[in-house]
Amino acid sequence: MGNLLLDPNFRWVLAGSLLLGASSGAIGAFCLLRKRSLMGDVLAHAALPGVGAAFLLTGSKEPLPLLAGAAVSGIAGTWCVDFITRHSRVKEETALGLVLSVFFGIGVVLLTWIQRRGFAGQSGLDSFLFGQSAAMVRQDVVTIAVVSAVLVAAVALLYKELKLLCFDPAFGAGLGLPMRFVDGVLTALIVLAVVIGLQAAGVVLTAALLVTPAVAARYWTRRLPVMLVLSGLFGAASGAAGTVASAVGPRLPTGPLIVLAATALFLVSLVAAPERGLLARGWRRWRLRRKAARPDLGSRGGQGGAR
Repeated sequence: MGNLLLDPNFRWVLAGSLLLGASSGAIGAFCLLRKRSLMGDVLAHAALPGVGAAFLLTGSKEPLPLLAGAAVSGIAGTWCVDFITRHSRVKEETALGLVLSVFFGIGVVLLTWIQRRGFAGQSGLDSFLFGQSAAMVRQDVVTIAVVSAVLVAAVALLYKELKLLCFDPAFGAGLGLPMRFVDGVLTALIVLAVVIGLQAAGVVLTAALLVTPAVAARYWTRRLPVMLVLSGLFGAASGAAGTVASAVGPRLPTGPLIVLAATALFLVSLVAAPERGLLARGWRRWRLRRKAARPDLGSRGGQGGAR
């Protein structure tokens, strides 16, 4: 491990994975409570056509143009979902699935066409499908750090509004708050979290970085501030664990290992969380059954005295 820390490339990948996991976890908590878990998956897949289009326009694989294209495409995907649900009888979950499949199909076709046409500099562009954390350099980490700082600052500044949006949007509207605008801001934050996760986890696995740490944190607490902190910590821990496992193991891809680390944290939370875990719930049920099976001696003695 000591030799790894001396490797500049490993330090950049580790820093990027930590920041990505922490910011995605924090945003993912609101995404989960707002019941928008599938929205992260839709945005990740909808971003793929934007990556291809940005490459065709710029001819470069510089991260900023590609991520900007992914953001524009992701926002277009959310607009399509909103348009379909507002102007048809199609339910939201159906619209989400429709947009996800159509945009992802367009993105795969576009990337395949780019590769077969032999454009200069297109090599490795398909890494956005499954991520390529090991290829991150200083510029990528700086981009992730800036976007992560924006995400965390937005959560801190809009904490009360986002809380009302998740738990009681009608009350927030009654207070005169622009809840529709706040909902749009949350969607934009999810887009940013998805976009910066594309290079690490790819469009297929990015949604797991949003949802899994938040679900794991939900098992440990009922308080939103604690859940936000735990979700960010779980995301950062998953990023670090996946990066280290990829470096010391048989050269496995970092993105899937980050997702597997987050899944392991979720399974531990599912089983061992002190209040909502399976062990705690099983223990409470066993105590209730044992208590119900005992004869109520005190009550019987009182009845006997009354007779």
